[in-house]
Amino acid sequence: MEKSELRRLVRASKKAVPLEEKQRRSLPVMAQVESLPAFQSAQTVLLYWSMDDEVYTHDFVGRWYRQKRLLLPCVDGDDLRLRQYTGVDSMQPGPQFGIPEPVGPEFVDYDAIEMIVVPGVAFDRQRNRMGRGRGFYDRLLKMTPHAMKVGVAFSFQIFDTIPTEAFDVPMDVVLTE
Repeated sequence: MEKSELRRLVRASKKAVPLEEKQRRSLPVMAQVESLPAFQSAQTVLLYWSMDDEVYTHDFVGRWYRQKRLLLPCVDGDDLRLRQYTGVDSMQPGPQFGIPEPVGPEFVDYDAIEMIVVPGVAFDRQRNRMGRGRGFYDRLLKMTPHAMKVGVAFSFQIFDTIPTEAFDVPMDVVLTE
């Protein structure tokens, strides 16, 4: 299946599930993240502020940001800049997509990032990830080779195989509900 066809299929599957159901299905996914020994021992974790069609992360971020340094991506042109989440009051709509992003200084110590929780459009059984097509995470993941990469998705986003490119970075683990 081609990437564009796969993205259409997953988009339709996501639309068929009401927001409240996606949030409910997200709870066991994020509970698995929480139970990973790598998460428990990590001091610095890169997460994401979920959009309505992704595994819901808002409550998770709110629960953990006082105990760990939680970073969130901020879209800057074709790249992701990282900033520390310090509370919901520090968030403002991002200029490109309107996704809330933290304000404050950019975090650039990529070697300090121990775990990255990564959304995706689709994943396969070999832990390959397909994103939305702009390559934001592919570029970022190459800069964090030592961080554990945890893909999170709903079960309908998992396929036997997905199209991959040489620049794609596979996940260390993919978690679903």
